[in-house]
Amino acid sequence: MKTSLLIFGLLFLLAFGAGSVIAQEPIIYPAQGQSQDQLEKDKFECYTWAKGQTGFDPMQMPTASSPPPSQEKKSVGGGALKGGVLGGAGGAVLGGIVGGKKKAKKGAVIGGLAGGVFGGARSSSQNRQAEQGRKQWEQQQANQYMRQRNDYNRAYSACLSGRGYTVK
Repeated sequence: MKTSLLIFGLLFLLAFGAGSVIAQEPIIYPAQGQSQDQLEKDKFECYTWAKGQTGFDPMQMPTASSPPPSQEKKSVGGGALKGGVLGGAGGAVLGGIVGGKKKAKKGAVIGGLAGGVFGGARSSSQNRQAEQGRKQWEQQQANQYMRQRNDYNRAYSACLSGRGYTVK
């Protein structure tokens, strides 16, 4: 469910955010006195031609070309808890071996605290890496969409220019 929401959010941004700023519709001027009906006919024919040339359809909702990276974040508390338990067990064993029952308790406390700190730090680092990977994936998808849209716009403009329109 989270993945589909992420993809939908990305596609919404691509369709209405980045696309509206960079890939605006071209302005078309009938330089040879073409009628409005002829302009509409030529626009449709050039849309069809440009879509065929580039494989990009600006009328379609953008889709991701690859699945997003895994969004399984580990809770910082879970990493700290797991590290604390493992550290405590290890500290108790070492303390027991070195100094008996009394040292085992002290070793368990020290090991638990140290394991909790290291486990929490590791979990936090993994979450940052996952977030960075997700952002990088989103940027790649946006860049790919913009390249395809730019190629389409160039083909569409070339077609209209060839039919006697000024396109900006």
